[in-house]
Amino acid sequence: MSNASPGARPATNGDPHAPLREDVRLLGQLLGEALREQESVGLFELVERVRVLSKGARAGNLDDARALSEVLASLPAEDARLVARAFAHFLSLANIAEQHHRVRRRRAYAMDPAKGPQLLSFDDCFGRVFAEGVTRGALHDAASHLSIDLVLTAHPTEVLRRTVLHKHRRIAEVLARRDRDSATPDEKLKDLEDLKREIAAEWQTAEIRRERPTPLDEARGGLLVFEQTLWDAVPAFVRSLDDALIRHTGAPLPLSAAPIRFGSWMGGDRDGNPNVTPAVTGEVCALTRWIAAGLYLQEIDALFDELSMRSGSDELCALAGDTWEPYRGVLARVRKRLSDTRLVMEAKLAGQPPPDDVEPYTDPAPLRDVLLACDRSLRENKGAAIANGRLRDVLVRLATFGLTLVRLDLRQESTKHALALDAITRALHLGSYLAWSEEERMAFLTRELDGTRPLIPRDLPPDPVVDDVLGTFAAAAKEGAGSLGSYIISMAHAPSDVLAVHLLQREMGVAHPLPVVPLFETRADLERSASVVDRLLSTPWFHARTGGRMEVMIGYSDSAKDAGRLTAAWGLYTAQEALTAVCKRHGVRLVLFHGRGGTVGRGGGPIYEAITSLPPGSVNGALRVTEQGEVIQSKFGMPGIALRTLELYTTATLRATLTPGPVPEPAFREEMGRLSADALAAYRGTTGDGERFLPYFYSVTPVNELPLLNIGSRPARRSAGKSKGIESLRAIPWVFAWTQNRNMLPAWLGVGEALSAADARGELPLLQEMAQRWTFFRSTLDLVEMVLAKADSGVAARYEALLVPPELASLGDDLRARMERTRVLVLRVLGRTDLLENNPVLRRSIAVRNPYVDPLNLLQAELLRRARKEPVDPELTRALLVTINGVAAGLRNTG
Repeated sequence: MSNASPGARPATNGDPHAPLREDVRLLGQLLGEALREQESVGLFELVERVRVLSKGARAGNLDDARALSEVLASLPAEDARLVARAFAHFLSLANIAEQHHRVRRRRAYAMDPAKGPQLLSFDDCFGRVFAEGVTRGALHDAASHLSIDLVLTAHPTEVLRRTVLHKHRRIAEVLARRDRDSATPDEKLKDLEDLKREIAAEWQTAEIRRERPTPLDEARGGLLVFEQTLWDAVPAFVRSLDDALIRHTGAPLPLSAAPIRFGSWMGGDRDGNPNVTPAVTGEVCALTRWIAAGLYLQEIDALFDELSMRSGSDELCALAGDTWEPYRGVLARVRKRLSDTRLVMEAKLAGQPPPDDVEPYTDPAPLRDVLLACDRSLRENKGAAIANGRLRDVLVRLATFGLTLVRLDLRQESTKHALALDAITRALHLGSYLAWSEEERMAFLTRELDGTRPLIPRDLPPDPVVDDVLGTFAAAAKEGAGSLGSYIISMAHAPSDVLAVHLLQREMGVAHPLPVVPLFETRADLERSASVVDRLLSTPWFHARTGGRMEVMIGYSDSAKDAGRLTAAWGLYTAQEALTAVCKRHGVRLVLFHGRGGTVGRGGGPIYEAITSLPPGSVNGALRVTEQGEVIQSKFGMPGIALRTLELYTTATLRATLTPGPVPEPAFREEMGRLSADALAAYRGTTGDGERFLPYFYSVTPVNELPLLNIGSRPARRSAGKSKGIESLRAIPWVFAWTQNRNMLPAWLGVGEALSAADARGELPLLQEMAQRWTFFRSTLDLVEMVLAKADSGVAARYEALLVPPELASLGDDLRARMERTRVLVLRVLGRTDLLENNPVLRRSIAVRNPYVDPLNLLQAELLRRARKEPVDPELTRALLVTINGVAAGLRNTG
């Protein structure tokens, strides 16, 4: 799709982004060759014509815009699918090139000391905190005790198949090889041929899943990132942090430190997903242990080859027994136990009993003890340099990943636990738990938790919901140490929701109870979250159970869908302040679990800004964050990107812990309260209009067609009822649908009205001061600005013209006018003239992508029109799904 020559790289003339443009041109040219060879010259010429017209239309040429619409509207379904595939493939290739360029820029900073440290790197962060008065000891202590938990989830947002992701990784590897200055002409030619081969192979690979993935499929896909990158990136990250600490404080990290660990919801999140059963949870736990044991086996094999020394410490020789190579003697037994672990997990996955005469690892302590004995022996025998190599990396992995790679969280909705307890109290003739007041529930739960009598009768009547709840706890009771993380209660409303799970855990024999974490999601629940936690911590049994640490989860996605992005942001901020104060008053350390999505409409955005804009005191060296769907690959899919992501999480958490921003001034808080109220009224006034807004939403977006993508195991709605309101729709398809038609409504609706009302009150100078001096407010508007830069009212109007009944057209006109007013007001408050003028790299990326995303949008609107009027046509459906994939790739996010 480009006429560039695949020869040597042109001179950059000092432009650091010239290599990126060259990579994109090369990949586009190779894709064009693949189109001619794999399909036809006619298709290539059609794609080129569409590309040229689209660029002209973007430049303001009205004739080109009309011609583009006419060409796309006239395409048969098969041609539409192929054209859409071509543009979608180009955008995916551009994504690969951009990610590789991020790694290239990171390396450029490292190779040129004159540039100074890269912004937000360890060296940059440490220099900043010292400048703000932090001592070396305080920095070292904070870094040594960091507790950052990144929780991977399988929400239906990753549109790319695992097979395609493998090919993308190989393309990135070839781009990295092309950067070598020492490559010979033959090597350069081979690199070019490898790129051609991968691009051709991807063109011949179906990008749309034929079947909906199972939860086990989702887990396999999510765990791929550990095998591909994180297994090696984590030790490199810890070494980088350790080196920086030595440079700046003179002291290394403790060997047992694990600044970042990983969790997962894949196979444990049963909230609204009937496909996640107790059996699935057990299978996923077995899968993670099986993969982890295989990865450790590779490392132990390498250590076996490396540690061939004939002498060791007395401690090691005693462990090794009668052998002339003590390190190999102990490692041989480690290797046998890891192999046994694999065999036991394979049997569990096959539904078979474990083999006889095996000794699997069930706890990391025995493995750690052997490795530490090897470490001490090497250091006692002039082998410190050897100990600091592969052996240290294995110890870092063990501290980070344990024997399971991730700890699997379990999640279920609060009403399910209440139903289970209702069945129990009815069977015991105690009355109906569901009919009891909150005070009655709390009295019952605290009485039972303080007592010891068995509660669940053997003859409990069968019920699918109750059986699943109790079966989940029974499955948890069977899992080994390290397999499970926390138990998340979604839609938590009251203290009894938390105590109910504690009681059910005990009754089902969970020997090592999971921390029970209330998830406050809606605006109303966020407002009362602190009072709920206060009541819990005032309960002696619960306070003792916390052990001085309490985890609370706050939901960004549902709160934003419920109240709008601006109101939700302020509600989340004030809830965190209140929760922090309550836990401090009770002498308990609060760990906030941030349930953020990938998009701005669901709480997403740049990592560093998100963490450093949190309320002062709410981080305190520890946090948990969800990493959802599409962002897993974009943040961790390439080694260099993974390193940068881990670094950003660390530096942001250290800054938020050591140098938190000031408490917002009273005038700022009062203004934010007014903005929140005005935004809420505007948001709900629009989305709550069931007679006009809902029909408009279902007409102008592909929300009803999204399930055809087969991109997740979970249904789009929380219940299988007949409700079509947005209250029953999950936040992911809600945001995904508006992203596809470039309206981006969930991220900006209500913001313009709130700013306009403030301006009318004469408060513009106050808003501008808030943007300059308050990180939270500025970052909130920065995110809205970014979304508005990706939005396009002209594209949205095209969807409306083709899909919306005439009687609803005025609503679309109103929404586009409100989007424009929001743009003007956001720029005025931020003191800017154009969107993203302070982020030229992102601005250029969006501008470059638009001519390639536009044809996909226009095709999608046309195909939606046909699909809704014509009989079911499989080719039409395939073409439509390709456009959805392509728009997601072009905008770099979905839901």
